[in-house]
Amino acid sequence: MALNRDFVGRTYPSSTPYEVSRVKIKEFAAAIGDHNPIYRDREAARAAGHPDVVAPPTFPIVFSLSGAGEALADPELNLDFSMVVHGEQRFEYTRPIYAGDELLCTSTISEIRSVGRNELLTVTSEVTTLAGEPVCRTYNIIIERGGAA
Repeated sequence: MALNRDFVGRTYPSSTPYEVSRVKIKEFAAAIGDHNPIYRDREAARAAGHPDVVAPPTFPIVFSLSGAGEALADPELNLDFSMVVHGEQRFEYTRPIYAGDELLCTSTISEIRSVGRNELLTVTSEVTTLAGEPVCRTYNIIIERGGAA
């Protein structure tokens, strides 16, 4: 069944801020196999010109879909999770993410389109500090295999 195009343009704010910690950054860096010391050691990060430990560029995947989770789980969207694969993820940064940041994420379903027999759903998320300072924008494409009419 085709995805419900009425969801395009719907925006979902995160319900609580995401608190970035050195431990979470270190765990994420270990999970992706990146041993860069600026992800683990405050002094190495400072020596590289950063105020604290830096998060790897793909770190926002941890929290960037939290707001859109409500939409993706809505039965009216018609998304069949048993047929979902991850299509694409990209990030556009205004500034790095640092340990100690408290971030908000507002996600918008920006596009739904059919490609062959598949449905592609794009979620665009704006990541900001609590004060509203832009940090990054994420794009996540979810593919529902065989969902197109």
